Amino acid sequence: MFSDRTNWRLTPNQLTVLQEELRASGKPILDLTISNPTQCGFDYDEAAILSAFQSRSALSYDPQPKGLRTAREEIVGYYAQDHQTLVDPESIFLTTSTSEAYSYIFRLLCNPGEELLVPKPSYPLFEFLADLQDVALVPYSLQYAHGWFIDFQSLEAALTPQSKAILLVHPNNPTGSYVHPEEVTRLNRICQERDLALIVDEVFLDFPFGARDEKSLAINTDVLTLTLSGLSKISALPQMKVAWLAVSGPAAQVQSAVARLEVIADTFLSMSAPTQAALPTLLSQRHSLRTQILARVKENHVNLVSLLRNQSNCEVLHTEAGWYAVLQLRNGLSGEEVALRLLREHHVFVHPGHFYDFATDNFLVISLITPIISFREGLARLSSLL
Repeated sequence: MFSDRTNWRLTPNQLTVLQEELRASGKPILDLTISNPTQCGFDYDEAAILSAFQSRSALSYDPQPKGLRTAREEIVGYYAQDHQTLVDPESIFLTTSTSEAYSYIFRLLCNPGEELLVPKPSYPLFEFLADLQDVALVPYSLQYAHGWFIDFQSLEAALTPQSKAILLVHPNNPTGSYVHPEEVTRLNRICQERDLALIVDEVFLDFPFGARDEKSLAINTDVLTLTLSGLSKISALPQMKVAWLAVSGPAAQVQSAVARLEVIADTFLSMSAPTQAALPTLLSQRHSLRTQILARVKENHVNLVSLLRNQSNCEVLHTEAGWYAVLQLRNGLSGEEVALRLLREHHVFVHPGHFYDFATDNFLVISLITPIISFREGLARLSSLL
């Protein structure tokens, strides 16, 4: 009865089963994986957000495949103000999520069965999105040596005549590593030689750990580049369902891509009028929320490094940006077993690295936006176990 594209393994994993059992028994769990900023105690300007939906323009229906010009110009202003990047509003498509933007891109670039190269480790969502679009994912490796970098040997070995694009996460989730300028130069050369596109996910671009952050690849003009971002992270407003796709590259390729994307977007017309009318206010929330999030992320990271500094069984890996930290276990410890024991014995929930497709089972991933008190207590229990 059902299509092969939805033939996923649907049985819950051991961690999920154990978590549900503990919650059913009424035992509190310290969740060090939380990724929903609206549940992390940040201070939102509730009055401004709610009043933004009182505009009378929300009562008018003006279907525009790319989204309303006024809303797209707000995105242009964001890139200009925050990243000193000039983006053409006519190259921007508003979507309800980056997942929807990915679906547009996969339809644009790939026939059924054709391939996209994706980083490993990375966010696990891509597999499901690709399955739904009948696209094949081929991994290339990120390697670690005092910092993460693209393993170009594995990337070039993964290329086949069926390859259509290379997907980048800038900065990566969960490693927090940027795609650095010298890597972009090499990627552009590979794409030019193979007639490939770049797909760039930049949802965490606004959260650098240091004073210097990397530039948006929305200005990359050497090859067709499709850059994704949205308010889920930028303004910590995932419930508002606002994202976008920006197209850049050689003029002829951009023109053709935009024309095709316009037909795809016109088929769905998914962005609601009230949300587009509220976009100036929603996007402006980024200033306050980014400050709060960065303060917490940095404090939690300092506490993490301090508490685990003398642990012989664990190392905190270097990260440059984002909301997550990666721990590498030593002395033969398994990330899956440590995560299960930590949850069973100490009621602390962390993710084992295999959730993010790490090559070996000796990694843990934790969220740095966890409320500080919970984060410290969870770390103390993790340290005790280790």
